[in-house]
Formats: sequence, C-alpha cells, structure tokens
Amino acid sequence: MWRVRFPIFVVLLAAASLRAESPAEQKVIGAIKTPDLTVVHLWAPWCSNCQAELKSGGWTKIINENPNVKFYFVSVWDDGQEGRAMLKKFGIADQPNVTILADPRPRRGENKIKQFSGLPLSWIPTTWIYKGGDLRYALNYGEVRFPVLQQFLADSESEWSHKGEPSTE
Repeated sequence: MWRVRFPIFVVLLAAASLRAESPAEQKVIGAIKTPDLTVVHLWAPWCSNCQAELKSGGWTKIINENPNVKFYFVSVWDDGQEGRAMLKKFGIADQPNVTILADPRPRRGENKIKQFSGLPLSWIPTTWIYKGGDLRYALNYGEVRFPVLQQFLADSESEWSHKGEPSTE
C-alpha cells in the first residue's frame, strides 16, 4: 500500500514546492495574521482601472482617514516593478500605514501569477480586507467605490453577532 501512496505524496510535495510564495506574498500573509485591520490592494501602474482609482484621490483620502488600518499596495503582473513613483505622485508612498510591495512574476505567460496568499487572482485592481487573520471582504473585479470601502472598514471593526435577534424557527 505504501508503494502506491508514496509516489502520490512525492507528486503533491513537488506541486507544493512549485507554488512557493514570493517575498511580497510572504509579507502579506504575515501581515494579515495580525489583529490589525489590513487592506491588501493588488494593482499595477500600467492598469487603467488602477490609475483611475489613484486619480480620483480616493486612496489618498481613505489612507489618511484610517491611520490605524494597514494598507499593502502590491504591484502584480508588472515583472517585479513596485510602482512606487506613481504612488508617490498621488501622496500614498510616504504614508506611515502604507507598505509597498511587488510580486516578481511576469505580466504574461505561464508564470503569470493566478493566485495570491491563497486566493485566486484574475483581475486588477483587487482589494481584500482582513481582520485578525480572517478575510472580511473581497473586491475582486475592478475599481473600488471609496464610500463602500469605508463602510467595509467600519463593518470589519465591529463585532459580528446575531445574539438577541429573533429566531427564524
């Protein structure tokens, strides 16, 4: 029986080693495990949707209005470029609650990243909100509406409970 299971184990181990996290991904995984409210924003400087978010001033405003929230801007699909110059242009790069990272994988081809920190990645911008290691909200397809994001941040800080509500039975 072990002769059948051992090759399967070897294949699974090899597959896992091929999917090693990048340094940026490792930092994000560590950050989202903290009790802090953490926003992970996957973006790229060349992306017109990402540029539109920056030009609106929404990110700058929300970062300034939420100094206790940790923001991680992770440039993906940009061959390891972090986009710091663009973030600096919009007043984001030098904020104390902002960390800028870059995934080193390419924009196109077989090695293009399709998953980040255990979640699928198929579109940018993508924005995830974590609290205490739990994913609270995932905005996976397109530009953020900043009043909605602010509401999600507020909701993520609250205690979620249905105690005292009427039973459905």
